[in-house]
Amino acid sequence: MSDNGVNNGRRRFLVAATSVVGAAGVAGAVTPFLRSWNPSAKARAAGAPVKVNLSKLAPGQQVVYEWRGKPVFVLHRTQDMLDELTTLHARLRDPESQNSEQPDYATNESRARKEEFLVLVGLCTHLGCSPKYLPEVKPMEFDANWKGGYFCPCHGSRFDLAGRVYKGVPAPTNLTVPPHSFEGDDILIIGKDEETA
Repeated sequence: MSDNGVNNGRRRFLVAATSVVGAAGVAGAVTPFLRSWNPSAKARAAGAPVKVNLSKLAPGQQVVYEWRGKPVFVLHRTQDMLDELTTLHARLRDPESQNSEQPDYATNESRARKEEFLVLVGLCTHLGCSPKYLPEVKPMEFDANWKGGYFCPCHGSRFDLAGRVYKGVPAPTNLTVPPHSFEGDDILIIGKDEETA
């Protein structure tokens, strides 16, 4: 004990203990604040690429996945479906997809990286309704010469099995092809281009 009756050891202990508790309090207050700057798991998932296993997708079958809050159609086209694409040019507004939204590798007749797999954002380019997949080649009440494709029940827009819009319908452009790539033969990655990976 010093001359004035103060225990210096005890004082140092109390100062150190108070400093530790104060630092812990600051860390406890700052941590949630800093975490709030990070995007939530839901926000990260909304823009994250989506992996699709194509190994069990039969020719002619379509599945729908969600990417960035939008439906994405994944269609395994048959050779007959691909062959029909060349017969429709005169009936389409933009058969070569020059005025449509798609990556450069999908600016072709099949509008795909691999022609047998069509990947489309499943929203009509008119007002955003979801078109119905109608693959049958047969007369329909909305088209006596229907060759299979997508029909939007909201306002009657029609698209072929490459998502190309027909002439004379409200939709102004072809259905959007999102960025996509493949891992091997069976895994499709929606939302990730090989070029930017």
